[in-house]
Amino acid sequence: MDSLRLILCSLALIAACTSEDAQITGEVPLLFEGAKLIVGDGSADIDDSAFLVQADRFVAVGRRGQIELPAGGTRIDLSDKTVMPAVVDTHAHLGYVDVAAMTTSEDNYTRDNLVDHLRRYAYYGIAAVRNLGTDPGDISFELRREPVPGAARLLVAGRGIAKPNAGPNAAYYRASAYGVTTEAEARSAVQELAERNVDVIKIWVDDRSGRVDKLEPELYQPIIEAAHELDLSVVAHVYYLADAKELLRAGIDGFAHGIRDQDIDAELLALFAERPEVYVIPNLPSRGRTTEPEFQWLAETVPDAEIERMRAALAARTSEARQTAADFFAIQARNLQRLHRAGVRIGFGSDAGTSIGWTVHEEMADMVAAGLTPAEVIEAATSTSAAIAGLDELGSIAAQKSADFIVLDADPLENIENTRRIDAVYLRGQEIDRDALRSAWMGAR
Repeated sequence: MDSLRLILCSLALIAACTSEDAQITGEVPLLFEGAKLIVGDGSADIDDSAFLVQADRFVAVGRRGQIELPAGGTRIDLSDKTVMPAVVDTHAHLGYVDVAAMTTSEDNYTRDNLVDHLRRYAYYGIAAVRNLGTDPGDISFELRREPVPGAARLLVAGRGIAKPNAGPNAAYYRASAYGVTTEAEARSAVQELAERNVDVIKIWVDDRSGRVDKLEPELYQPIIEAAHELDLSVVAHVYYLADAKELLRAGIDGFAHGIRDQDIDAELLALFAERPEVYVIPNLPSRGRTTEPEFQWLAETVPDAEIERMRAALAARTSEARQTAADFFAIQARNLQRLHRAGVRIGFGSDAGTSIGWTVHEEMADMVAAGLTPAEVIEAATSTSAAIAGLDELGSIAAQKSADFIVLDADPLENIENTRRIDAVYLRGQEIDRDALRSAWMGAR
């Protein structure tokens, strides 16, 4: 009798542990019901939706009542909520800022700091981020290979390519670009990057307002050719209309910035029409307002001293400075509208370097201010950017996709700034513990 009792107790303990382990690993099926669902790929929204998540995948997506809760599963009521896919940021420069100390230095580029940045991205609902050309050493490659639980995925471009000392604009980037002056050097840089299995190659084609030498066509043409021979794509930091035209003729795959020197013309649109797969990541500038950003919201993760510095900087803006910023934004907004109306592929990226995670939401609001609808911006920031980054399992809420999504307290299709009203974030089927992250960051102040 004692032996039987011992066996029964052991079986009960095993069952309890198995149940707990299943919840920890995400194996328990989760049926989410009642939310308005923004699919992310341009298809119709689903009111009073239902979607089933098991492990790290969406299993089924439909309306409430259409999907049965599997045995042992958990039902989660999302009535009055809105759900959208987690964002994919295809242009960032993470790793160099210590957010708690608000210092920026090459010495900050450590595994722990980069992981902190990826967790901040997760906190704000970003599933994946692509670092563009400022990754030294092996750290970023290791994190790409083994994603950290509770953190955004990382894609890597390694070091970018430019003329000598003409790459990243900030001196603290120790991963300064390959400085090339000959075709042989250009092709060698591409070969080295290919051997590291980078996700994309970044080139800088900009003279920084006459302060550096610009990468010329006789150098970027062989870079693009060599990359394509090795099945790699090339994205260009660009500023001038004339350079964008030549880059399109040379076979560029994408632009990390819009045209900023003047309004685009019919010739550029014709070149884009010949290359419909080419994408543009706008990276819009400040609009020159005195009310951005939303400081109460930023206080969740940004140190008080930095918020005060930002407040002071806004207050110190002269009317002339605000007008200059507004004019600079207007050029890029007009160009973005015209590209979008012409059917050019519009992606999404924040160009984040010192402002981690929250600037994704600022960029979405800026794109709406530039003339796109909230639905168009969300599609650009989810499914289009996932495709650009080669992450086919991300970007939309559909069966067999990775279960990466944001639960919102309000509808961003009514007001794009509602993307900031985050109730919960799920990455790879697991809910991010935003309370614990926020407590840790606030405790570090």
